[in-house]
Amino acid sequence: MSSERDEMEESDKEEEEVTTLKNPDVLVKYKTASEIVNKALLAVLAEVKPGKNVLELCTLGDKFITEETQKVYNKGKLEKGLAFPTCVSLNNCLGHYSPLSGDTLTVQEGDVVKVDLGAHIDGYISVAAHTVIATSNPSVPLTGKKADLICAAHFAHEIALRLIKPGQKNTDVTEAIKKVAGQFQIEPMEGVLSHQMKRFVIDGNKVIINKQTVDQKVDEFEFENYEVYAIDIVMSTGEGKSRETESRTTVFKRAVDQNYLLKLKAARYLYNEVNKQFPTLPFTLRAFDEKQARLGIGELVSHGLVSPYPVLYEKNGEFVAQFKSTILVTPKETIRLNSFPLPHVTSQYKIEDKDLLTTLSQSTKRQVKKKKQKTSGKQEQGAEPMQT
Repeated sequence: MSSERDEMEESDKEEEEVTTLKNPDVLVKYKTASEIVNKALLAVLAEVKPGKNVLELCTLGDKFITEETQKVYNKGKLEKGLAFPTCVSLNNCLGHYSPLSGDTLTVQEGDVVKVDLGAHIDGYISVAAHTVIATSNPSVPLTGKKADLICAAHFAHEIALRLIKPGQKNTDVTEAIKKVAGQFQIEPMEGVLSHQMKRFVIDGNKVIINKQTVDQKVDEFEFENYEVYAIDIVMSTGEGKSRETESRTTVFKRAVDQNYLLKLKAARYLYNEVNKQFPTLPFTLRAFDEKQARLGIGELVSHGLVSPYPVLYEKNGEFVAQFKSTILVTPKETIRLNSFPLPHVTSQYKIEDKDLLTTLSQSTKRQVKKKKQKTSGKQEQGAEPMQT
């Protein structure tokens, strides 16, 4: 009996290693998905201009990812495509704004624009989000609260990147986010989580909370080698509290542990299409026949077959910035797979906290001790810290 149990445990261990970063093929798939995400996000950002329709921007991102993922790994029936639908959220909108046909919202001069999207190859997910300022004069540096906001979110992301390594805890990252926000007189948004990701799992159980409160806390843990995280930093010029408004929820995710015999024809159509196209990952109603999707989604939600990603807002008149990237933790380094040019901003504040400056100066590479039989040669050196 003990022998059988040992064999089963060994089999589970081998299966886990096949789907983690210990497998070089898995690393390649993460990087391939990220290359597509980076190109898609840059393509959308290039079109973020005053007068541009938000629906067109979202459609552009989804179309780009769908087409580019179909060009790779074409042998066999490997799943690939959208891992998170393109969302374009303006000003005080936190995220998940991915409108349906007929939406007339357009980008205006000076809008704070957040673009969020994701792709996967064989279930290995890359997600990214970036914030820019819509302007017809991008060469003119922006100052004031919007500049302070973007700098706070950017530096919090850079410091989080350096803290995500074996031996550090998720609470260390949350505390650093809070300290960075304080340096720029900005607030982290409540209710935002950075999730560990695994194959076909975009929202794993290990999470980093963007802002801890009396009512919102998460379990503490230490980061480990071969883990993957979507690091999501969201900052606000306001109180850092979100709320739902009348904006329609259009992004959902299948609740894989729920089943129900649906009554409406439109609901059965939508349920079947979701199971075929997005059985485990988030989707937008825009991906289906919209008329039937709008009619059928209510029954799916009411019976718990899908989980909604509601459109959330800060107070009117405030602004929200977001930076998200996919992070790989390896024995040699913490790898950021998504990085984009920052808008031209100049903050009146800067980081002066000594602990934050020390962390910011650290490399994301780690020195790995050589085995005794390989003592010759130079020890691996860390990369130079990023200049910002």
